[in-house]
Amino acid sequence: MTHTPLAAYPALRLRRLRQADWIRRLVRETVLTPADLIWSMVVHEGEGEIAVPSMPGVARLSVKDCAKAAVEARRLGIPAIAVFPHIDGSKKDSAGKLALDPDGIVARAVKAMKDAAPEVGIMCDVALDPFTDHGHDGIIEGGKILNDATIEVLVAQGLMQAEAGADILAPSDMMDGRCGALRRALESAGHQDVMIMSYAAKYASAFYGPYREAIGSGKLGTGTVENPGDKKTYQMDYANFEEALREVALDIAEGADMVMVKPGMPYLDIVSKVVEAFRVPTFAFQVSGEYAMIKAATANGWLDEERAILESLGAFKRAGAAGVITYFAPVAARMLGA
Repeated sequence: MTHTPLAAYPALRLRRLRQADWIRRLVRETVLTPADLIWSMVVHEGEGEIAVPSMPGVARLSVKDCAKAAVEARRLGIPAIAVFPHIDGSKKDSAGKLALDPDGIVARAVKAMKDAAPEVGIMCDVALDPFTDHGHDGIIEGGKILNDATIEVLVAQGLMQAEAGADILAPSDMMDGRCGALRRALESAGHQDVMIMSYAAKYASAFYGPYREAIGSGKLGTGTVENPGDKKTYQMDYANFEEALREVALDIAEGADMVMVKPGMPYLDIVSKVVEAFRVPTFAFQVSGEYAMIKAATANGWLDEERAILESLGAFKRAGAAGVITYFAPVAARMLGA
């Protein structure tokens, strides 16, 4: 990037453009609006709302409440909702079979939201971890996550979600080749208009803990040979940068319409580089741990909540993200619309 040569002080006083709110707004380089937000939402099979203790202000919503939330998203100008299921532990198994249920909680939530607010886009995670009793994103055999066997299940899950009315499928499993398999299946089934937003650069992060409480996946495995205790064999090493670019390139080549970096703020360098390198719509996920940290700090009076929320979301836009998946979406949209 080149810059115009600068005059010398005192001819140049950069503070002139900061001296009042009106001029700061006039020369602002990055603008955040409700249209930049995707509302991250957890749905459960029961009635009413169930608070998530580690995420103050976030609750698991019933199908009925999800439909109301979709209407609220439309009113607030939030263009899309990302839905994540909470599954009763007694209904889970090692293969995540409930992920394929066309009458399950995900399909019912998608249909209810599309019926209530068809103008709002619905994004579904294509992943098995909410449905498996071990909490992993894939099929386990002999202590290994099986790549190709997992893809077969993920494709069936994605087709079910498309049939239910999902607009965007978001494979978050990090299996090799899953975007291509999903795209081919969608084309063959007549769902050529269903979009894919791949979790292209998803890191094995410490920032996912509150989400696992929210969806009820709990602690991972036992750390034994039969049941691995972490996701490091398929999610990315947080130390790696170039690997993220290879992952993104592969997913785009396989048919992803959009890509995502997850987590968000600790990985703004990845977001910026992906945008610069590929020039495709790139999203960031402000994950549960990021949400929980801001809420904890503001609850203790250490941060101003409104400023912290908007500044954190603005940072994603400044890095070049097309949008942000966030649990703060409705709160932020109300602030921005005020």
